Amino acid sequence: MAWTRDEMAARAALELEDGFYVNLGIGIPTLVANHIPDGIDVTLQSENGMLGMGPFPFDDEVDADLINAGKQTITELRRTSYFSSADSFAMIRGGHIDLSILGAMEISEDGDIANWMIPGKLVKGMGGAMDLVAGVKRVVVIMDHANKRGEPKLLKECSLPLTGKNCVHRIITTLGVFDVKDDGLELIELAPGATLDLIKEQTEAKYTVSDKLISHEPA
Repeated sequence: MAWTRDEMAARAALELEDGFYVNLGIGIPTLVANHIPDGIDVTLQSENGMLGMGPFPFDDEVDADLINAGKQTITELRRTSYFSSADSFAMIRGGHIDLSILGAMEISEDGDIANWMIPGKLVKGMGGAMDLVAGVKRVVVIMDHANKRGEPKLLKECSLPLTGKNCVHRIITTLGVFDVKDDGLELIELAPGATLDLIKEQTEAKYTVSDKLISHEPA
């Protein structure tokens, strides 16, 4: 057993703090918008020029002109504002975004991230990934613990082209939560049903286990 993608998004939503400006990456991170805790007021920012995004729309609410950076239809709020992509990136590069929640293909034990291309695969470009990991105050990654071939995604060194070096602060995987420390990763939380043996089997990166490790009982 492990966290589903929706459950990982719900866990990542606990990283939000009242008053934060937050950028959500393409893929699993977009689901975080549906799990913002009650009593928390956060403003979601999108690279394509939108500040203040609501949750995904129901079928009768879809507006094809309202999309996030991943081209998914979204909803607006009464306080939503729109601006150019240049202004959007000025916010990111200027350090005005408190938190970015991103997906990744690989993370190293030093907090390097590879999340924009696989050599030989056609990609449209890096998009905002490089700017986000360089300009945002805190970077949290949500990803599967292993790839489709069952190989670790937490590695000693990334094998794919890097998006940024030593920039990730926390990693939430299907099996648990890791913090990036000066001497490697620290496992701080186990997903329901995950075990230390399973983590060891599916992790190449160097890591330690926190003395205050949080474990969750299977539902």
